[in-house]
Amino acid sequence: MSDKPSVLFVCVHNAGRSQMAAAWLTHLAGDRVEVRSAGSAPADQVNPAAVEAMREVGIDISAETPKILTVDAVKESDVCVTMGCGDTCPVFPGKRYLDWTLDDPAGRGVAAVRPIRDEIRKRVEDLIAEIAPEPTI
Repeated sequence: MSDKPSVLFVCVHNAGRSQMAAAWLTHLAGDRVEVRSAGSAPADQVNPAAVEAMREVGIDISAETPKILTVDAVKESDVCVTMGCGDTCPVFPGKRYLDWTLDDPAGRGVAAVRPIRDEIRKRVEDLIAEIAPEPTI
């Protein structure tokens, strides 16, 4: 097991919110955090509006693919973040569970996805400050 914290982002389709959150965490925390994302009913592809919204801020998620939520993914994570979609994660002692209520970007254009993207960034920044702050020299 690694010393660095691990985070699992979960939404139903693993095509929008959880993909954007995983990309933000990877982008902002680098290798200080292990990042996973999954969905209980994964879509065929990542939401094109989410891909475009992230591209606008210099993050490419076009090669990502939605993944199925597994018990192992939860077991291997220190923090499980559900995206306000009523998903039920397996619960294990010693894990931290957060539920972020966020609008679902499914079926929306890029203009509607931008505020969701920006809200996710704020929440990810707060999470990083708690679990993996920048090392002080």
